[in-house]
Amino acid sequence: MAGYRKLGRTSNQRKALLRGQVTSLIASKNGRIITTEARAKEVQKIVEGLIALAVKEKDNYEMVKVTAKVARKDKDGKRVKEEKDGKRVTIYDEVEKEIKKDLPSRLHARHQMLKILYTVKEVPTKNAGKKRNTKELDLVAKLFDEIAPKYVGRNGGYTRIIKIGQRKGDGAMQVVLELV
Repeated sequence: MAGYRKLGRTSNQRKALLRGQVTSLIASKNGRIITTEARAKEVQKIVEGLIALAVKEKDNYEMVKVTAKVARKDKDGKRVKEEKDGKRVTIYDEVEKEIKKDLPSRLHARHQMLKILYTVKEVPTKNAGKKRNTKELDLVAKLFDEIAPKYVGRNGGYTRIIKIGQRKGDGAMQVVLELV
């Protein structure tokens, strides 16, 4: 007997399906997806592992001060340039920032999460279909900063499956998989 459900797909299709559903569950605003029961049970295993990893490593970083060069901008948001040796050169200001620097175990956890999660782009509803103003969501940061703090005192059981009835087309049992 296999240690996992094959879901009637080849291994690369199955992996892509599960990665997509895990990504959509974490990226969704309400933290829930509707899928079949067999898929939900497989996705649940993966999501529970990711959240457990995030809970374990959520505070494993140090704050570091860094200086960065940032282009000076005018009131319209355009870069300020000046003449130097007959060439127009952008003026840069040095800015001090405080950033989180992952310690080695948290960095490893981040890489493990990135192996599973797809990159997600958030498109504003006003400019739907346009590249302008799209933002790439950092799902790993969402796991560490938003989801993990909710589950700190909890030992597993981060998701729940609720049956909602059979699908009309093929009679497969539909369920809601949600974060508790």
